[in-house]
Amino acid sequence: MSGDAPNGHDGGAPLFVLWEGIAEDLLERTQRFPKASRFTFTQRVENLVLDILELLAAAQWAAGAVKRDKLRETDERLLRLRVLLRLCHRRHLIDHRAWEHVARGLDEAGRMLGGWRRYVASTV
Repeated sequence: MSGDAPNGHDGGAPLFVLWEGIAEDLLERTQRFPKASRFTFTQRVENLVLDILELLAAAQWAAGAVKRDKLRETDERLLRLRVLLRLCHRRHLIDHRAWEHVARGLDEAGRMLGGWRRYVASTV
C-alpha cells in the first residue's frame, strides 16, 4: 500500500482513539441540550461527530489518493463542527468551562489530523 507505514496505518490510530473520547463526550453533552435545539444543533453536531469517526476509521486503512481524500473530508467536517459548537456556546447550550474542554480536544484533533495529512501528502 503506497503511503502507508509498515504496520498498516500511518498515524491514524492515536487520532482515532482521541476522537472516540471526544465523540463520547460530545454525544453525552448534546443529550443535555434543550428539547427546542434537538432538531437543529443536536442532530447536526451528532451527525458531524459520527461522520468524522467513520471517516477516520476508513482513512486508517485506505491508501494513496483515497486516504488523502478521506482526510480532506474529515478536515472539512471538523471545521463545520467547530463552527456549530462555537454557535452552541454563544447560545449557552454549552457552558464556558465545557466549551474550553471541547475546544482543547478539537484543537488537538485538528493538529493531529494536519500532521497526518502532511505525512500522507508527502507519500502520495
